[in-house]
Amino acid sequence: MIPDEGLARPLPESVASTLRHFEAALGFRFRVLRVEQAGSAAVLYETGSPPGPRPWAGEAGREGVRFEGVVPTPQGGDLKVQILNFPPLPLEGMGGLVTALLADALRVDREARFFTRELSERYEEINLLYSISETLGSVLDLREAARLILRELCEVVGARRASLWVYNPQGGRLELLSQVGDPGRTGPISVDDPEAVTAKVFREGRPVVAEEEDQKGMEEGEGGRGSLLSVPVRFTPPSGEPRTVGVMNLLGRRRGGGFTAGDQKLLAAIASQVGAALENRRLVLESLAQERTAREMELAHHLQMKLLPQADSFWGAEVSARVEPAEQVGGDFYHLLHLAENKIGVMIGDVSTHGFPAALIMALSMSAATIYALEVDRPADVLTRLDAALREELESTEMYLSLFYGVLDPAGGEIIYSNAGHPHAFLLHPDGTAERLTATDPPVGFAGCEGYRQCSLPWRRGEDLLLLFTDGISDALAEGDRRSGEARVLETALAGRRGPVRHIVEKLFEQARRAGGGLGGDDRTVLVLRA
Repeated sequence: MIPDEGLARPLPESVASTLRHFEAALGFRFRVLRVEQAGSAAVLYETGSPPGPRPWAGEAGREGVRFEGVVPTPQGGDLKVQILNFPPLPLEGMGGLVTALLADALRVDREARFFTRELSERYEEINLLYSISETLGSVLDLREAARLILRELCEVVGARRASLWVYNPQGGRLELLSQVGDPGRTGPISVDDPEAVTAKVFREGRPVVAEEEDQKGMEEGEGGRGSLLSVPVRFTPPSGEPRTVGVMNLLGRRRGGGFTAGDQKLLAAIASQVGAALENRRLVLESLAQERTAREMELAHHLQMKLLPQADSFWGAEVSARVEPAEQVGGDFYHLLHLAENKIGVMIGDVSTHGFPAALIMALSMSAATIYALEVDRPADVLTRLDAALREELESTEMYLSLFYGVLDPAGGEIIYSNAGHPHAFLLHPDGTAERLTATDPPVGFAGCEGYRQCSLPWRRGEDLLLLFTDGISDALAEGDRRSGEARVLETALAGRRGPVRHIVEKLFEQARRAGGGLGGDDRTVLVLRA
């Protein structure tokens, strides 16, 4: 048994080859032992014996030894070289020995230069990977970072051209992010292009190495100028399947020849780093877009609120009103107008949807209503003109607008109104009753309404209240069905009819907030007027 595994390490081939040269040329017989510090030993080489380590016979094995020398080893332990005979040295054998040793020396030198070159190349590659990490971490502009990376890659690999293509899911195509070296294709590449190698690498997610004669069918500017190396740029999320986000290409070698497996591994390692950077860039761009959208919507909200008149400062009547969009902007609105002969125009509208499209209709409605209310006196004529102005826009967007417009004459004791399908319009009387101002016509935007009608009711100055609201507030207060929500609104308004009108509005919105979602999230609007 060999007592220590370390003893079983074989003799290096270069050493064994040297011994064989001496044996063949001069007739020497050798034995080489490996001796550890504990004193154990193993035979690593012996003339005429099978190759490979074997146990050492100990002192009994010293018989016939003519010479013994010790050679220290870098790994620890010693080698003992035993010469088992001293043959006469034939001069003719010396030439063969010198020739063999010179051949070995040349081989060792060649291998040393090869490994030195390999080590140098590996150092350049490691340095390149480190440099790429620094570039991706310090350069904010990914296009500029890609240009720097591709330029360094071309220098290390010796490529004539390098390019980075990034996948754009919106167009289903690969777009050139950066390119260095010889000019090449710059236009987008469809991922379904059957001729483009770049598209094939993206679809299949596998690298391609093609020599010039293998590049048939490739589009002009993508191949035909030497060896091509193309690898997919992939991103692996913390959870989920990896996905391909782009392609990196190298084309042509300045020193000739094709790209190697080592080049492919290097480019794949770089592509992995770039894939993470591309994903980070995508997330940053998405985040910036969301922030920009949020800022724009916030600005739109403020602008929309500024379109509404200041009810609390409206002279000639005690008015309180509030609009709370379900989103940043919405389709609910109210309007207050000073008309001739100290009359007051009061309007409330509810676009059939909410969000940005409804907000556009709301802005158009308020602008048009202001113009028409000042041009004509009759509420029915105002709604007729408003319908004509908005009908095409409402039809194209498949929306409609419920709208109430009343003209209040406090001095004459009358309210004249036209109601285009708005269900929540009431007169609250001092005796605690509520009178619904029923719809006179369908909502604005419904086909078939050629002219609007109007109604008139008496108005008790300083006693009656006009209550207008949208279904967003009643739905929020509903318990089981919509009628219960409207009943709660009327109950709250009637209970506060003798106090300031702003208390009614504040109470209703407070109740809506406490009630939570109710029957849905819609824009909420309430207007209460006492003249």
